[in-house]
Amino acid sequence: MKPARVIILSVAVVAAGAAGMLAMRMSGPKTVIMQQTEAVMTKEETVNVLVSAANLPVGSRLDEKSMHWMAWPTSGVVEGFITETNRPQALTELAGVIVRMPLFEGEPIRREKIADSSARVMSSLLPSGKRAVSTEISVATGAGGFILPNDRVDVIMVRSDKSGNGSGNYLTETVLSNVRVLAIDQQVEEKDDGSKSVIGTTATLELTPDQAKVMTVAQQMADRLSLALRSVADAQEEDTSAADYLLSGSSGMPAIQVIKNGNVVKDAEVKMQ
Repeated sequence: MKPARVIILSVAVVAAGAAGMLAMRMSGPKTVIMQQTEAVMTKEETVNVLVSAANLPVGSRLDEKSMHWMAWPTSGVVEGFITETNRPQALTELAGVIVRMPLFEGEPIRREKIADSSARVMSSLLPSGKRAVSTEISVATGAGGFILPNDRVDVIMVRSDKSGNGSGNYLTETVLSNVRVLAIDQQVEEKDDGSKSVIGTTATLELTPDQAKVMTVAQQMADRLSLALRSVADAQEEDTSAADYLLSGSSGMPAIQVIKNGNVVKDAEVKMQ
């Protein structure tokens, strides 16, 4: 082999080796930098939050099996959450507490969704300012028995037309709209599988004070009161409307309302001394 070729090959080998060393030196610091970056990264702080361990319907009671602690990002904790920091004995302290609003598995248990553990179940389920009023129902007047606690209904009054314009006629009117059913008989929660209807004889409704008055008058006037089941999509609609003409004392003075032959006698206010 000619000396010139030997020299060229030697230079090529040396250059390749130098290039390999240079590449190794350049990649080394990057690896170190990446390792250092990973070491600097730390996990976000967490706190244990009390959550539901199962789907809990309205009226059910909490126990140690239906709730547990779950790590929750500190930045995601809002007012109303029950944490192990502010209430370390919550698992035992909340045993027997009543669920006022549905809870789903993994959902934080907020103070607003539970009531005290006293035996007064119905009063615990009632929001502040609301009243519980019951009315008789049957399969015919209760949507075929398909009404469940926590459903929304309209109350429809049917009464005879006693105005003298004709006999045998009936008047119908929706006296309450989109009101919540608290209980059927004494059942305040749905069946476990959520598929069975409740056939009862009494429905307890959640009403405002004025709605409670309207319901009381309607029960006296009506030949029949029926509950019309509403869609679950209507839950966000207004539920404070009522047949206001059935209310007495609109001037602010206590009054007695007179009902004659199933009709409200207008301007029949007896002011209480």
